[in-house]
Amino acid sequence: MRLDIDGLGVHVERWGSGPPVVLLHGFTGSSSGWADVAASFAPEFEVFAIDIVGHGQTDAPERLERYAMRRVVDDLAMTLRALGHERATWLGYSMGGRTALQVAVHRPDVVSALILEGATPGLATAEERTERVASDEVLAQKLLSEGVESFIDFWQEVSLFASQKRMPQERQDRVRAGRLRNRAIGLANSLRGMGTGSQEDVRDRLGGVGVPTFLITGALDTKFTGIAREMAERLPHATIAVIDDAGHAAHVERPAEFSALVLDFLRRVHTTGSSEATALSAGLGAS
Repeated sequence: MRLDIDGLGVHVERWGSGPPVVLLHGFTGSSSGWADVAASFAPEFEVFAIDIVGHGQTDAPERLERYAMRRVVDDLAMTLRALGHERATWLGYSMGGRTALQVAVHRPDVVSALILEGATPGLATAEERTERVASDEVLAQKLLSEGVESFIDFWQEVSLFASQKRMPQERQDRVRAGRLRNRAIGLANSLRGMGTGSQEDVRDRLGGVGVPTFLITGALDTKFTGIAREMAERLPHATIAVIDDAGHAAHVERPAEFSALVLDFLRRVHTTGSSEATALSAGLGAS
């Protein structure tokens, strides 16, 4: 479906019925990348996968202001309300995980629970943020000068995604095809407006996230597993699960294991209510 959100055309895929769950993809991804996982949730939950601004079939404006993280957060909150729900569980992967966490910090009124896969709260120092903005600008220029296909060929060789080379070729081809459906201006502006260096670092605000939170990483993704453990020390209601033999995109590399963990968390949250979900989630088998 397509929604008009304050002048921005936003594409949303919908599955199932029940308590609402919002899925947010990573950089160069789109809602289509959630199809397998969403199908496993759909018998019990109403699932909405949103194409973030600049990605998939959502508009890719040339003006950078629409890509600022705080604006993206407000647009996503309006999108949920346009879909007929006041609050939802937000599940985000990588860039989508950063974004879902920003939604929980800045718009807690629309969040009932939070699931973060391979996410980060931001960069801690001004120096790190400045360096990251500069490196993201190099990538943005590469996108605009060389085009999406050349950039995706480069992006898929980043070490963060090395473990995906072990996936069946058909699954690798689907991932690449989804990435190629993006537009250069949308990806470039996404890097500039809502990249890790451009966004606010919210690590000092994690203590105020008052909803059940589930942090998921792949065991092969040691960097983001370490970040998840650091976040768990600050989040008041956090549980961690580390999926064996998976890298940064555990939901793509090990979809059955990922879906089982998420479904268990969702069932506990919606069966017991938020106040008891944290204690019960200790039984998720997290490590």
